[in-house]
Amino acid sequence: MPKVALYNQSGSKVGDIELNESIFGIEPNNHVMFEAVVMQRASLRQGTHKTKIRSEVAGGGRKPWRQKGTGRARQGSIRSPQWRGGGTVFGPVPRSYSYKLPKKVRRLAIKSALSSKVLDENVLVLEGLAFEAPKTKDFKGLLKGLSVDSKALIVTADLDENVALSARNIPGVTVVTAAGISVLDVLNHDKLIMTKQAVEKVEEVLA
Repeated sequence: MPKVALYNQSGSKVGDIELNESIFGIEPNNHVMFEAVVMQRASLRQGTHKTKIRSEVAGGGRKPWRQKGTGRARQGSIRSPQWRGGGTVFGPVPRSYSYKLPKKVRRLAIKSALSSKVLDENVLVLEGLAFEAPKTKDFKGLLKGLSVDSKALIVTADLDENVALSARNIPGVTVVTAAGISVLDVLNHDKLIMTKQAVEKVEEVLA
């Protein structure tokens, strides 16, 4: 079973915690993680792109010249696609880029991401995490006590507004709940900091 250090909120080590091997100790599947990241990034696309087709471009109601006798090519409208200012052929239209991977693939991807962090020794577990009031200075002190000076993902068991507000203005720090943890978030941060309750919740869902 993989074992990581357990810290208190002041950054002192208070012991070790054993993690579930079927979640934090598997061999990471890089291809599945790649597929999960591509899916999530596709879902983040707005898809609001739009070009006007021939019927949507203003003007062009009159035939520019008569059909025969001019020596020029026949034209029915100055808004045809071959004209400057004409409609676009097969241009982008608003659409959703989101799609879903099979449930087993998604579960394997998040397990692989968590296991890769454990293998790289980038997982820290806290006994608990709570602030009496939103205070960015206190959160910076917590990170300093844990010797974290890079991008960090903080995972709490449930939404704690004081924790979320305290970390909001710190560049590179993201706070999510155990239910909202994603492959993209885990891989996009250097350190994974989880509360003990969050670890138990993740193990309960994914075991």
